[in-house]
Amino acid sequence: MIDLDGLETRPAQTWGALRLVPLVRREPIVDLRLHAKVYGDEPSVVLLPDRTVYTAYVPHAFVASWTGDGGPAAAYGTQLGRPLRRVPVRLRRRMARRADRNRLRFLPLHLAVEGFLALHFGGPEIAWEEWSRRAVSRGLSPRAEDAYTGAQVRGLDDALKVFEIHPGQCGLLLYAADALAGAFVVPHPEDYRALHPTLVRDLYGELVYEYALLHPARDFPAVIDDAAVSSLADLRAEAERHEREWAGFHDSVMAAGLLRAPERVEEVYRMGRFTLSRFLPSFERKGDNHIGETITDEEGRLAYLKTFRLSEAQSRRGHLLSVLSAHGWSLPGAAAALGIDVAALGMRLERAGFGYLLRQDVLDRYRASGGDRRTRRGGGTSPPA
Repeated sequence: MIDLDGLETRPAQTWGALRLVPLVRREPIVDLRLHAKVYGDEPSVVLLPDRTVYTAYVPHAFVASWTGDGGPAAAYGTQLGRPLRRVPVRLRRRMARRADRNRLRFLPLHLAVEGFLALHFGGPEIAWEEWSRRAVSRGLSPRAEDAYTGAQVRGLDDALKVFEIHPGQCGLLLYAADALAGAFVVPHPEDYRALHPTLVRDLYGELVYEYALLHPARDFPAVIDDAAVSSLADLRAEAERHEREWAGFHDSVMAAGLLRAPERVEEVYRMGRFTLSRFLPSFERKGDNHIGETITDEEGRLAYLKTFRLSEAQSRRGHLLSVLSAHGWSLPGAAAALGIDVAALGMRLERAGFGYLLRQDVLDRYRASGGDRRTRRGGGTSPPA
């Protein structure tokens, strides 16, 4: 699971449709520190080890510094403000690259997004007759997904400016109309204060953008029981009770989707006693699906976390690809697992943006056969993939 042990929630602050829940550490992590290096607004091209190319808007990198003896690590400071513009496209080498003996530069969120784009990227392992020549030779290349910058999320810039930063705060959970949009955790309160402004430059999913634009956040009023208060000590006790109740409600209900165990975790880099990893969800049909990256210590305790909530369409694409891969890219096998006929699966692939994987004559045949029909099973219809 994504274990938030050691982090305590504080009362949320709302601004329009946005709710920010502060996360405070009981004990800061001193031998791992993070700072940001701002790149600019030019698109970046990242060369990956498998000779594929990742192209995206990469506004900044994080640099992790650590010590090998558990002593305090140095914080190098964060470059903020308007970056210089020198070239129309910036070339990067790898998502995570050692910058010095005890320093690692990595691209926050893009490390996770690239892992999602690489999901079954190679395409069919068996050249079944339905797949196009392009699908067999090139797989899913090119593969693209959409995201919004924080500057496009209505109210986020203002919320980050006016919300209080708590003593000891090392992160936050961001909600849009009470849908968990993303999580951000760092090792040390000084890191959080330095990196707090970078949240407006990060990537956010379609749901976050739409909810922030169209839906208000609910109000959770704290009502003090007058009969229980006869002194300042009683008033403090009531306030502390409400804080505990809020934290329990938040951890058990509001953040439940994030706390589910990821389906796949990939170790990216070892940094002394720390490990940088990225994760993918199980692509459940009725639930939140978050991709992200973590830095954990040797006992699995969380030092860094950054997540991105997939849209329903992105979750469907991940689910379809996972089902196909689990059945050897056999369309009949995958269709049977989904409870639909092969033509319906072909139409779902086309709607998901994967129609180019099928031979044109096969796709035309599926269209002509009315591929939207579902196969009846057990007296009902199966849910969409």
